[in-house]
Amino acid sequence: MHFIDLGTADYRPTWAMQEAAADEVAAGGQERVFLVEHPPVITLGRRAGLEKNVLAGADCLASLGVDVVHSDRGGDVTFHGPGQLVVYPIVRLIDRRLSVGGYVKRMQEIVIGTLADLGIAAELDPSAVGIWTRDGDHTAKICALGVRVRRGVTMHGIALNVTTDLRYFELINPCGLGRPVTSIQRVLGDRAPGMSQVKEAMQRRLLKGLEIDAISA
Repeated sequence: MHFIDLGTADYRPTWAMQEAAADEVAAGGQERVFLVEHPPVITLGRRAGLEKNVLAGADCLASLGVDVVHSDRGGDVTFHGPGQLVVYPIVRLIDRRLSVGGYVKRMQEIVIGTLADLGIAAELDPSAVGIWTRDGDHTAKICALGVRVRRGVTMHGIALNVTTDLRYFELINPCGLGRPVTSIQRVLGDRAPGMSQVKEAMQRRLLKGLEIDAISA
């Protein structure tokens, strides 16, 4: 298993990289996990009609330098941008004896465990996809999740807000839920860890949750 830190990379070429990696893994190649931060981009899942959840017009998005991409993942509409840790595991489900639903549940557990390691109590919401935590007097989404499985190999993954500028989420109705979004920095304030520490915590939980050996790259 390779952990590959791409630093900051555009969404479209990273998507193409995932597809190429998934083909290799389906053919028996080594599994890998991509870690990346994207420049500002709004992505939509594969269901029809999700454009209604993009609240800003094309001119506004262009002026802010925000791209819009129709993806092939599950889920609704979300935002990716600087300060957000995006994790794309490219793994064979059969090797872990996991169904698609079991894999989604495992990834949710991995995120909740990562946040616990960082000092944040997070939870699932039976009525809404994603990972949620307390932010003041309300519950807010801290991590989005959307996956695709092709030939038994996973693509796409999770997007955890670390130091993300949350004003970008005003451009969309996140996941079509009309509910607030938060970040590790907002919840923990001065106690918030940096991106490198969050990556390390996430990698440890991925190794434990997916029961894999790691090779960093």
